Amino acid sequence: MAGCGVYISTVIDENKLSFSLSDMHLQHHTGKGGWSVKWSDIKEIGVPSVSHDGWHQPLPWVGIRLKDYEPFLDSISFRLASQIVMEQRGLLLSAYRRAEEPTNTKLEDMMFDDTPYVTASGKEYKGLVAMLANRMRYTRELLGYDVFVSEDLLDRPLNDFVGLTRRYLASAGRTPAE
Repeated sequence: MAGCGVYISTVIDENKLSFSLSDMHLQHHTGKGGWSVKWSDIKEIGVPSVSHDGWHQPLPWVGIRLKDYEPFLDSISFRLASQIVMEQRGLLLSAYRRAEEPTNTKLEDMMFDDTPYVTASGKEYKGLVAMLANRMRYTRELLGYDVFVSEDLLDRPLNDFVGLTRRYLASAGRTPAE
């Protein structure tokens, strides 16, 4: 059994396995931990875009809009939350600079907002997870999505991955008799 753990760790470290999709959920695997979201907690999956001279330009990211942040925040490892906050600064910056409608919040406040985040159910998150939740809220405001996955982590072209996940999302909403 210990050999299996080493194999899984090696596969993850080499980025050969970064996502798993099942009838129940979408799961992201990294050497720094991961996250898991049930299909029933996902509202939409797509490719975010920014506006430039009246044209929308797609970004090299998969965007996932959640129905509720709490299951995602509970599933993510602290190491991966830290990595996401750092790696997605450029995404937030690009979205902020190309926003069609100006926002009242300063970019610096968006980047480093670690105020406690309270979910609809009343659960409070602090520190790094609160910073991630607040960042998700800002990116939803600017790009329409909460969770982002870089195209370079995918095993197939961006639009193919989005299509695959949308098929899983659509079939998750059906009862077995359909």
